Amino acid sequence: MLFNTFFLFVVSSLVYSQPVQKCALPKDIVSVGTHGWAMSPDEPCIPGKYCPYACPPGQLMNQWAESSKAYAYPDSMNGGLKCNSDGSVSKSFDRPYCKDGKKTVSVKNKSGKEVSFCQTVLPGNEAMLIPTGIQGNSEQVLAVPGTDYWASTAAHYYINKPGIGTKQGCVWGKSSEDIGNWAPYVAGMNMDKNGNTFVKIGYNPKYIDDFNGKVPNFGIRIVCDDKSKCNGLECEINPKDGYNKVRGPSKGVSLNAQYCIVTATNYSKAKIEVFEV
Repeated sequence: MLFNTFFLFVVSSLVYSQPVQKCALPKDIVSVGTHGWAMSPDEPCIPGKYCPYACPPGQLMNQWAESSKAYAYPDSMNGGLKCNSDGSVSKSFDRPYCKDGKKTVSVKNKSGKEVSFCQTVLPGNEAMLIPTGIQGNSEQVLAVPGTDYWASTAAHYYINKPGIGTKQGCVWGKSSEDIGNWAPYVAGMNMDKNGNTFVKIGYNPKYIDDFNGKVPNFGIRIVCDDKSKCNGLECEINPKDGYNKVRGPSKGVSLNAQYCIVTATNYSKAKIEVFEV
C-alpha cells in the first residue's frame, strides 16, 4: 500500500511538473498584448485551442476553424490558428493569414493627438484587442468585411478619446476609466453583396452604464466625398448637443445608447471624422 501511494505520488509529481506547451505567434503576424495573440492576457495559446491574431490596419484575420461557420458559441470562439501538441501552429485554409477589407471606410483624425480604434476579435472572444492607431491630423483605412468574411459578420470598433494610444486603449481596461471596454463610442461596418457599406456610430452601452451623465470631450461624425451616394447624412455625435445625443435621420437606441447609420452605396466611400470640442 505504501509502495502504491509512493508510486502515484512520483507519477503525479512528474506530470504536474512538466511545463504546459504553448504556441508562439508566427513572426510575420502583428503582435498584440502579452503573448502576441489577440487573446486575453491570462489566456495562453495552448494545444487544442484556436488562437486568434491581429492583422495590420485595413486587413482582416483570414483563418479560423473549418467547422466554424455560424455566429454561435462555441464555434464563434474558434478563430485564428490551431495550436498543435508540439508547439507548432497550423492553418485551416491554404491562404494568407490576413486579407484586405473592402477599403470603403477610413478614419480622419482632425484632433492633434493619436486616436485608437480597437477592433473586436471575431471569431474569437470579442474583446477589443486589435489595434488601429490614427495619428493626429492623419487618415487611416479601417477593415471593412464583405459577405465573404466569417459568417458574414461586421467589424466592430471601440473608439478611445484623443491622446489614448493603442497600447493603453486596445485592452479590456476597468470600469473606473473610460477607455478600452468603456471607451465613449463604438462603430460598426460591413458591405453587402451589392456594394453597399453600412457604417454605424454610437455611444458605447458600457460607457452609458458606468459613466452616466459624463459628456465626452470629443465627437465623431460620418462624412462622404460624394454626398449623393450616401444615405443617412448628417450622422454625428457632438458633445455640444449633450450627453447620449446623436444627430441623423437614421438614428436609434440600443441598450440605452443612441446611434446613427449611414449607407454608402455602390462601393462609394465614407469617413469617420474625429474632432475635439
